[in-house]
Amino acid sequence: MGQLRELGYPVGRYKVRRLMAEANLVSSQPGHKYKKTGQARVDIPNLLERQFAVAQPNKVWCGDITYVWAGNRWHYLAVVMDLHTRRVVGFALSDKPNGELVTTAFENAIRERRPGPGLMFHSDQGSQYTSRRFRQLL
Repeated sequence: MGQLRELGYPVGRYKVRRLMAEANLVSSQPGHKYKKTGQARVDIPNLLERQFAVAQPNKVWCGDITYVWAGNRWHYLAVVMDLHTRRVVGFALSDKPNGELVTTAFENAIRERRPGPGLMFHSDQGSQYTSRRFRQLL
């Protein structure tokens, strides 16, 4: 769309969408795939059991990783969220989706919020969250 505007064509996203549909064109963005194990870790029980309504802050946090295309390459963002407030309490950015990334995000959350004993942390069972480094931090 920006290229068309630079060439002097007055277009917006709806016009581009209509023109693409008329030409049978589909937008395609660069993709990024994670491997899926399909196997649950029996040594790491699911204590949360989908009870996402939490009564107090700093009782249950959850974490996940996403990826962002910036500067001609993928960057990985690990986020820690408080399930009570639904706010991000810690994050970290890296060029590698590894245990160090999630450990840094969790350490930043601890430094920021200083939770008391009994904090529960929930995540998927990806290799970053099941890494020795992250489990030792927990």
